Amino acid sequence: MITLTERAARQIQAMHQESATEGQLLRVFVETGGCSGFQYGMSFDAPKADDEQLESAGVQFLVDPASHAYLDGSNIDFDDGLQGKGFEIQNPNAQSTCGCGKSFS
Repeated sequence: MITLTERAARQIQAMHQESATEGQLLRVFVETGGCSGFQYGMSFDAPKADDEQLESAGVQFLVDPASHAYLDGSNIDFDDGLQGKGFEIQNPNAQSTCGCGKSFS
């Protein structure tokens, strides 16, 4: 299970209204790259045949099966404070993370 905080859900809903086209949902994914080996990504996208469609805090989102294996148990928050970090993923499966929080191994 992947959960969204209320702050993350509100931000996703606002962004969806501004930039997503009809039929698109937020996609949360993991790809190779970053300074630690893997990096997190988010974008609005149309569902694909093998996607898992999840829901948390009233927001539906997509995760492909490979990414879900890395993200299972994660919590996604949004920080709009003075540091302006944006989305933060707290991932219990990450053995280590880089300083920016966008990359892990």
